[in-house]
Amino acid sequence: MALILIATLGLVTACSATGGRPRSNGSEGGGGGVDTPRYTVAMISHGAPGDTFWDLVRAGAEDAAKKNNLELRYSSSPQAPEQANLVQNAIDSKVDGIAVTMPTVEAIGPAAKKAAEADIPVVGLNAGMDRYKDYGMDRYKDYGLSAFFGQDESIAGERAGERLDKDGAKHVLCVIHEQGNTSQESRCGGIKDGAKGAKVETIYVNGMDLTNVQSTLQAKLSQDKTIDYIMGLVAPVALVGVKAAQAAGSDAKVATFDTNAELVEAIRNGDVQFAVDQQPYLQGYMAIDALWLAKRNGSTVGGGQAVLTGPSFVDKSNVDTIADAAKEGLR
Repeated sequence: MALILIATLGLVTACSATGGRPRSNGSEGGGGGVDTPRYTVAMISHGAPGDTFWDLVRAGAEDAAKKNNLELRYSSSPQAPEQANLVQNAIDSKVDGIAVTMPTVEAIGPAAKKAAEADIPVVGLNAGMDRYKDYGMDRYKDYGLSAFFGQDESIAGERAGERLDKDGAKHVLCVIHEQGNTSQESRCGGIKDGAKGAKVETIYVNGMDLTNVQSTLQAKLSQDKTIDYIMGLVAPVALVGVKAAQAAGSDAKVATFDTNAELVEAIRNGDVQFAVDQQPYLQGYMAIDALWLAKRNGSTVGGGQAVLTGPSFVDKSNVDTIADAAKEGLR
């Protein structure tokens, strides 16, 4: 009887509480990754060469691909027509999934829709979800994207504006480094809405030429001494803004959207007041993870709604929390 009882208990504990198959003890398979079929996925962004933000997005995508036994093909172009061509190239090569940014929805959305119509799972990240003015929060849905990972740029801008207002800003210079990028327009528009006690002025620069960015900002600050805050929309531009203010003899403070390792140090030493963080590593990771889930069992993440990765603030009070990860290229 004792032997029968032991055998019965052993059988029970080998099953899950719901009667399913036993859980794996994690000892099988490929070194911490999955043993599912090898799929090929593409990520096409509008990242410009040298923009460290996209290094973080790509790092997250690569980690998710490694974990999920995926081949990741990453490509980018800051020019909307070329980015649309890269999406078409991914369709032609018959990839198993596509993650795409849509800073210019009308130019890139139709190519993304072609992929969805060809039964290729497509998800969006970073750009393509805008609420400001004529841009609806759900625009990505119009082009067949099943999920979106990022932040609502209008809301992020409004929160940044409220922070600037609280800090006593009176004249904010919002620096758009990619003309025609609706996400950046939404950020500056949100700042205007949030910074009710400040004048918010927009200036356009070429973010791919940081030397020119510095000279343009320096000239503007020398001309107008009332500017007391520079709001960059990406870390490298903000860091150049610090140099421009120093060269112009301006007392303007600097804040920004997004982080990198150098920006973290600038917050630590007080050169940059704060950063609005949308967690680019997380955006890349979740986008690729969602494509694997779509192939694995037809899952959709977020129930068709955007999965928000920001905004949050990084300043002197919490910068040490992400400092080590920033040095490793993960924040």
